[in-house]
Amino acid sequence: MPKVGMVSLGCPKNLVDSEVMLGILAQQGFELTPRPEEADVIIVNTCAFIEPAKRESINTILEMAEYKKFGAARKLVVAGCLVERYRKEIQQQIPEVDEVIGTNELERVLAACAESPRAQTPPPPAAPYLYHEFTPRVLSTPGYSAYLKIAEGCDHPCTFCVIPQMRGAFRSRRFASVIREAENLARQGVRELTIVGQDTTSYGEDLGLRDGLPALLRELGRIPELVWVRFLYCYPNRVTEALIAAVAETPKVAKYFDIPLQHSSANILKLMKRGAHGRQFLRMLEKIRAAIPGVALRTSFIIGFPGETDDDFKALLDFVAAAEFDHLGVFLYSNEETSRSFELPNPVAPSTARRRQKQLMALQRKISRRNLRRMVGKSLPVLVEGPAEETELLYQGRSERQAPGIDGCILINDFAGPDPQRGDFRWATITEAGDYDLVAHLEAEFFAERLTPAHPIPAAGTLVQIQPSAAVSASG
Repeated sequence: MPKVGMVSLGCPKNLVDSEVMLGILAQQGFELTPRPEEADVIIVNTCAFIEPAKRESINTILEMAEYKKFGAARKLVVAGCLVERYRKEIQQQIPEVDEVIGTNELERVLAACAESPRAQTPPPPAAPYLYHEFTPRVLSTPGYSAYLKIAEGCDHPCTFCVIPQMRGAFRSRRFASVIREAENLARQGVRELTIVGQDTTSYGEDLGLRDGLPALLRELGRIPELVWVRFLYCYPNRVTEALIAAVAETPKVAKYFDIPLQHSSANILKLMKRGAHGRQFLRMLEKIRAAIPGVALRTSFIIGFPGETDDDFKALLDFVAAAEFDHLGVFLYSNEETSRSFELPNPVAPSTARRRQKQLMALQRKISRRNLRRMVGKSLPVLVEGPAEETELLYQGRSERQAPGIDGCILINDFAGPDPQRGDFRWATITEAGDYDLVAHLEAEFFAERLTPAHPIPAAGTLVQIQPSAAVSASG
């Protein structure tokens, strides 16, 4: 069987697709390798959300194509969102690419990686795809943590977004299917489950479920082995009282809301086809904080949207100062040719957009530092992730206030009791605060049963190169 290597770009939703393709290959006996120089077949699972992500995808494809000249690779397969947007262009302009796989064609990965030559006739259009609990997956995350995709596609009309064109209409997985997969992952050693979907708050609506996400969170909170359950990508007008209550009343659900607001100016939100305005958002945040003391709030904004005036940006600055988010990411507007905002008048100069981005992040840095200083002296549960990567301190981890891959971390410079192990859930006392990270003393006491999996916990990316795309902006 050919040996297969994979590079996965973009968001966690795309990473789940990569894990599904790896699972399908592994089930059929393909050997997987994280080293592209050893691979007979290299797969690049691409992102194409915004222009920087497209450039990164193309550069990665060309980089991996070099292994066909100087490595063992005989085939280069391109998958994911870039294929959905530019299938013909990839096939015509990058001759090194042997096969392409769209977002609804994940099961074609077997044929694409087979040693047989490429089919001369293109496959028929694929039906909308949803994986299920029996679909094989090879986790590329550390063994204690996994993503769980509960839906695919999107029905929202946001003018800046091309995701519905790449992923199709919104469709939910069956409730029982999600629960069974979560139980299977928990039995394999997963203790932290992160729920993803283009809009998790719409989960179940297409199936006739009322309050589908709140019901799902409560049920996931009953799985004995799980310690933390979190969910990402809330649509603002879908944050209901039922959802807030489910988070407040389910101990295993992380007290954490990720609500991409995109802007606060009513003028810009109207142009984005998002609706609402900053005052409504502040009332929503107040309601969440009143119901869930100590909750962590994350959002993201688009800067430089066509028509954004100095007054619109000033309104956003005032809103961020009032909201005091714990984590905040900023995207520079990307004028995608197939988006509905492409033809909007009054474009914002790139230099102006970059200046506004820096100004907004400078404000958020102050807010984050102030929020983190309030944590000094407090004790809280921490998930140990392993040795610290870029510091002389010993270890690093996360609290339930920090989502994997996008938020800051907790740096551990000393500890009591046994040596920390990757996947430990232990109490820690915060001793210092930086702009985005905390420093802590790790206590000897475990706050959850120590994870003792049947196999050693791998570091992230041991079976797939995970490269967060440029579509995932720098954040605090």
